[in-house]
Amino acid sequence: MTETSAQDTGPTAQERWAAVRRRGPRRLNHAGWTDSIGDRLAHLTEAGAQVHDLDEPGDMYGNRIVAALEEKVAALLGMEAAAFFPTGTMAQQVALRCWAGRTGNPAVALHPMSHPEVHERDALSQVSGLRPVHVGSGPHQPTAAEIRDLEEPFGALMLELPLRDAGFLLPTWEELTELVTAARERDAVVHLDGARLWECTEHLGRPLEEIAGLADSVYVSFYKSLDGLGGAALAGPRTLVDEARTWRHRYGGQVFQQFPTALSALIGLERALPRLPEYVRHARVVAAALREGFAEAGLAWARVHPEVPHTHEFQVWLPYPPEVLAEAALRQAEDTSVALFPNRWSGDAGPGMARTEVTVREPGLEWTAQDVRAAVRDFVQRLPEQA
Repeated sequence: MTETSAQDTGPTAQERWAAVRRRGPRRLNHAGWTDSIGDRLAHLTEAGAQVHDLDEPGDMYGNRIVAALEEKVAALLGMEAAAFFPTGTMAQQVALRCWAGRTGNPAVALHPMSHPEVHERDALSQVSGLRPVHVGSGPHQPTAAEIRDLEEPFGALMLELPLRDAGFLLPTWEELTELVTAARERDAVVHLDGARLWECTEHLGRPLEEIAGLADSVYVSFYKSLDGLGGAALAGPRTLVDEARTWRHRYGGQVFQQFPTALSALIGLERALPRLPEYVRHARVVAAALREGFAEAGLAWARVHPEVPHTHEFQVWLPYPPEVLAEAALRQAEDTSVALFPNRWSGDAGPGMARTEVTVREPGLEWTAQDVRAAVRDFVQRLPEQA
């Protein structure tokens, strides 16, 4: 490549988005938007002083602030105990491995679109010796009938609440209780992949401890809903959690110091958790306005899924290749300082289709339905005409 041709390529999309972020655009979407390191550290110090004694020495292998976080999570979920983990992938492997030892059955029934099956490189089988068994199919939660009709025995049923890749879908409370009952009839334990369990109370109409109380164990994340730096927790019976701590060490999760992550989790539980129901309610306003905006712009085959979001996150499907939509979203942000769709567009939605995820949090609360419709019309004008 010559020097001239290299210069002609121009900045990458990542560099262009970085320039947009530096200008501080108005943004609807929260996910995929990261603050600077300096801003995160300043927030950690300022907000952290309000939730924990910062004069206390940092933790060492999980004592002090990590132990305080574990106690708080156990209380919120109504469980006997909880253990902090550096990742949810590790937490769930450990939980299901421990249950397999108790039930004597390594088979784990789970939806084929669940996180371990789609995003973890077969870790359940390759690392933990478990055997995933699929229950249900397509973009919906499994049904009680599908659990009852599963042809082979299984030791544990894993339910992802919400089912992220299917559109952040949740069952109704009645459906959820039926799922648990069906698993009990099969002499199986129930484990909740509750990475985003914090978001579920509005749709299910029940407090966290009642939702978690349906299951034998629960995993929760501290960064997906709560804006923490990372980390997860496994909650359940004390004997299970004690065994999980042993396996955490064996898996390499006994980290020397984790006080920044634990502190950010405590901040999230204090500040973000109480606001999640408000975000869910406004996400429904945004979703309706997106549908109306696409209709007003003449984009007939546009979908918001689900039409009424179950959480503050949902999908948008449009009939264009992902690269076309990504470029239109970026140009809109560059030209107008309005970032409507900054997240990645995926091309796995079907031929000629692409989808992205929308997460409505504090920045999105400032958007009225009229604001959303106007931004959609401007976005559609940047797309090529359909044949």
